[in-house]
Amino acid sequence: MLYYLFQYLNQYFDLPGAGVFQYISFRAAFAIVASLIISLLIGKSLIRYLQKKQVGEIVRDLGLEGQLKKQGTPTMGGLIILAAILIPTLLFAKLQNVYIIIMLLCTIWLGLIGFLDDYIKVFKKDKRGLAGKFKVVGQVILGLVVGLILNFSDSVTVRREIVKSNPKERIEMSEFQSSTEKDTSVTAKFVDVHSPITTIPFVKNHEFNYSKLLTWFSSDLEKYTWILYTLVVIFIITAVSNGANITDGIDGLAAGSSAIIGATLGVFAYVSGNINTANYLNIMYIPNSGELVIFLAALIGACIGFLWYNTYPAQVFMGDTGSLALGGIIGTLALVLRKELLIPILCGIFLVENLSVIIQVGYFKYTKRKYGEGRRVFKMSPLHHHYQKLNYPEPKIVTRFWIVGIMLAVLTIITLKLR
Repeated sequence: MLYYLFQYLNQYFDLPGAGVFQYISFRAAFAIVASLIISLLIGKSLIRYLQKKQVGEIVRDLGLEGQLKKQGTPTMGGLIILAAILIPTLLFAKLQNVYIIIMLLCTIWLGLIGFLDDYIKVFKKDKRGLAGKFKVVGQVILGLVVGLILNFSDSVTVRREIVKSNPKERIEMSEFQSSTEKDTSVTAKFVDVHSPITTIPFVKNHEFNYSKLLTWFSSDLEKYTWILYTLVVIFIITAVSNGANITDGIDGLAAGSSAIIGATLGVFAYVSGNINTANYLNIMYIPNSGELVIFLAALIGACIGFLWYNTYPAQVFMGDTGSLALGGIIGTLALVLRKELLIPILCGIFLVENLSVIIQVGYFKYTKRKYGEGRRVFKMSPLHHHYQKLNYPEPKIVTRFWIVGIMLAVLTIITLKLR
């Protein structure tokens, strides 16, 4: 909103300083500061309100040290994160940008699903909350909508080079670029195309078109690529959303991990949305994706601001209101930036937490069938509970998980050049 206001003031009144709102870096800086302030201010008031309404977490006795002390700690703190993301984005981002629209839709939709789950748990006194199948249906609906937008929106493009038979022929960057993007030193012609392309990490020719998975069987199947790609979108959004939800088990883990991932995606959004940087790094240029830096700045600020109240011992839990939304946001951002194949590295914490549950449940069922009694790989799953059972203090577990998350983030950024 403020972007359009200052654009109007600059255009019609030549207001000194109004033009600075054109710069993504300036608006991103304001977004992260605003997000921090909003989360700190709203957090204090919301915690008081939740305590007054006795909106407390119902804790199951899992035999973990200090667990029962958390009984009654306010939950639904994800509302702090949602407000701190949405308000700065609405204030500082270009709201007609298709990627911003997708992210706002994702944040609100999954936030509502998580809120409904927390509401049933707290106010209806039903520990099960919203049935798992309804959560999955909601995630699938979002994945379907996002997949269709990415497949069919004319605003979702990548810039491709047109290769000429005469390599000595000089071709100017013409109608395919705005005046601010022209680079007369470039001797190739580029066009914005709509294509289901992604990035393969650690590979020199690092772009992959999903249509190749179908044309490998038959060239006639290429027209069905949109179906395959939509299924991939649904799977990724659902998987990452649930991964973040499972990770939200001890104070500060999910919020801190999400902030680290968000900062990494912010780097990718900036370099992928800047034509000069994309050309220098020889990576895919995604027109208009640079605007996501504002959204990611708000996300980082929201997570860090929430940690003010969520670090051990937590004054408030994010609940599914926050965890489902954060996971879905991260998965959607990776898809939009064509970096979904980096998710196993970047979201390694979420992945390991998810796998620990799958391995534990699968091995228990297998051994029960084979030996008559179930056996376990871990003392408890998800993985962070395993370390709690080994009597590691919560702050140490969280800090070490953050350190691993930072190492994975650095490895992810290195893929920009290491291939």
